[in-house]
Amino acid sequence: MADISSNFLGIKSPNPFWLASAPPTDKKLNVLRAFEAGWGGVVWKTLGTQVKNVSSRYSAVDYHGSRVMGFNNIELISDRPLDINLREIKEVLKEFPDRALVISLMADNSRESWHELTKKMQDTGAHGLELNFGCPHGMTERGMGAAVGQDPEIARMVVEWVMEIAEIPVITKLTPNVHSVVPTGLASVQAGTNALSLINTIQSVTGIDLDTFVPNPNVAGKSAFGGYCGPAVKPIALKMLATIAQNETTRRVPISGIGGISTWKDAVEFMLLGASNVQVCTAAMKHGFRIVEDMCEGLNYWMEDKGFKTLDDFIGKSVPALTNWEDLDINYHIVANINQDKCIHCGLCYIACEDTSHQSIALDYGKPYNKYTIKEEECVGCNLCKLVCPVDRCITMVEQRKGDEYLNWKDFQRLGLPLNDH
Repeated sequence: MADISSNFLGIKSPNPFWLASAPPTDKKLNVLRAFEAGWGGVVWKTLGTQVKNVSSRYSAVDYHGSRVMGFNNIELISDRPLDINLREIKEVLKEFPDRALVISLMADNSRESWHELTKKMQDTGAHGLELNFGCPHGMTERGMGAAVGQDPEIARMVVEWVMEIAEIPVITKLTPNVHSVVPTGLASVQAGTNALSLINTIQSVTGIDLDTFVPNPNVAGKSAFGGYCGPAVKPIALKMLATIAQNETTRRVPISGIGGISTWKDAVEFMLLGASNVQVCTAAMKHGFRIVEDMCEGLNYWMEDKGFKTLDDFIGKSVPALTNWEDLDINYHIVANINQDKCIHCGLCYIACEDTSHQSIALDYGKPYNKYTIKEEECVGCNLCKLVCPVDRCITMVEQRKGDEYLNWKDFQRLGLPLNDH
């Protein structure tokens, strides 16, 4: 059996799957159920000044019959009294001492507020703190949430305030509502944060009711920008995670990966791009806490199949494979190949290539079905036909040619070679 136990900043948990700071971690009852189901840790829903939340709070984007491809919420931080939250955290820690319990916090923009709140969090015995620099709605008017995460210098200042009195590990959670997460991540690391987590939710409008004309969710005929998460944001999260893992400074601290993780495969992808553990929210809200069982089992089997004994054996393994476009090998060439035994003659590949790509598929009309073949001399290896094909491995991309010189685009421009030579 592979060892899937996690050690994140000295915070140990039986697996790398934590529940993110969100409604599922809002109270003792939820967290106990999560731990009983097998989650390795939780980040308690953000605590700070008590707020009043609205109703309704959630909306979603469905796609081709699949519910909740993207999830949107306009809920603020915890609306439960702080003293109740702190008491429940202590109780949970006593019942599950082997699980990770980190508290998300957000204070007013002053040293005194951050100091006071940090001390209260630490007094619970929690294993770590996560600074919420990403709440995309509501709190920004008070200089909190994304208002901090969008300004590297303010983020640096707040992290320095917290680190002045922090006695347990501090994780800084980054907002994706910026051009790049690197400046704030860099400022936070330079200010002393022990780790980074990303991404928080993305500002969004998920849709509009065509009868009432009110964007979702509807709060007495009005709405507001919400925080978008779920499977739809995974590609964005992976990109932003990779930029942190590639930076010489920010990659020195552990990273907790967040954003659209629904399966063990998603989690592995985040870890291959540098995350030491992962946090999950939307998938648990849609399917319940028991999904962690499949996550643990799938991760275990995959690690055994690949020969990995611990998580550290593959964390960050894919980072070196990401480079700049201009450094890619422009002599590398592949062409599509259609397996006629698997082809169901639906014609989707032909339509996609003929209408929107390079007209590289020949159509031979016949009975009982039409036949589709690749025009190798026209195929540029774009992958579109493979992507639209409904049959797994019916269309494959085959390496046809590699030149003796492995030029990248920068060399191509430097040498001034004519386009028709390569």
